[in-house]
Amino acid sequence: MGSGSVGTVAIAGAGLAGRLLAWRLLRAGVAVTLIDARGRDDRDHAAGVAAAMLAPYAELVVSDAHLFALGEASLALWPRWLAELRGQTGMEVDFHHAGSLVVAHAPDHPGLAHYADLIRYRLPVGKRGEVRDLDASALAALEPELAGRFARGLWLPQEGQVDNAQLLPALEQAIVQGMARVGGQWLQHTVVEAVEAHAVHTAAGASLSADVVVDCRGVRAQWPGVRGVRGEVLTVTCPQVRISRPVRLIHPRYMLYIVPRREGRYIIGATELESQDEGPITVRSMLELASALYSVHPAFGEGRIVRAAASLRPATDDHQPVWAQQHGVWHLNGLYRHGFLVAPALVQQAENTLLPLLGQVAAPALEGAP
Repeated sequence: MGSGSVGTVAIAGAGLAGRLLAWRLLRAGVAVTLIDARGRDDRDHAAGVAAAMLAPYAELVVSDAHLFALGEASLALWPRWLAELRGQTGMEVDFHHAGSLVVAHAPDHPGLAHYADLIRYRLPVGKRGEVRDLDASALAALEPELAGRFARGLWLPQEGQVDNAQLLPALEQAIVQGMARVGGQWLQHTVVEAVEAHAVHTAAGASLSADVVVDCRGVRAQWPGVRGVRGEVLTVTCPQVRISRPVRLIHPRYMLYIVPRREGRYIIGATELESQDEGPITVRSMLELASALYSVHPAFGEGRIVRAAASLRPATDDHQPVWAQQHGVWHLNGLYRHGFLVAPALVQQAENTLLPLLGQVAAPALEGAP
């Protein structure tokens, strides 16, 4: 990467935030160097392990009005950005905006009522009608597979999901194409030792210069207070069950989520541990996830666990995402459990900040790029 050239950006970290930002900047004609400790196709990181739910309403139980607004903005951006990604690469990424369900077994109905009340309390008054109570027949009409299994539920019709297993390789292809067009490089298996204004230093002793440096390394970033919160998920194949939208199960100890994918696959998760451990999923978590899943539908008992994965999600002390500059370095971090929900809105903020700073760029933007 040439030192001092106009419109060059170095991004440390190629997770969701790093990839989205690299893609958007390349579309605008900015030469990008992307540096990551992992290989391009490695999926054992927060973005690769996540269920990729787009759930601003459900997440209000553990978030606030700011994150809700970021989530709504991102839900508006996702279909447009995915259409642009498809136009550039020809790769389709599943995106669904058909809502999500929340259910509970009879002993946990008070917890379900409290959950609904908490969301409504934190919502703007005009949006409280988007939390809809369901009886058994209405629930069965939305998800026939759950007929007769739950007497009550909630429908959150404004929620959705994106398939991260399709999104990450599509972004990879788009970034590589963009680098070939406007310049830059993707440095894989390259550990970043330190970042500073206009330079990234690797553990191998190399120094890479750029007009702008952005640190997107999550828990490995040089940002005060960022910590890892461990999440563990299972991927299960079970074609016998045909659930069409994300389902959350209220439970006294945890909240299980079941997110459907193509070809009878489901992403199952619930655990959230204050831990820096990046090791494999624990036996306890496996048992809890599998037993809760079986309680939603007994046919899951014949499903196949095809992946068990864990990752660390970067969280700040106040659980708010970060887009800020410190000591000349820009930081995009702290996406925590809201990564896919808020990333487009944060990356758009980053675009709006960085492009004016970069001035004229080295190559014309792609046709149709914003």
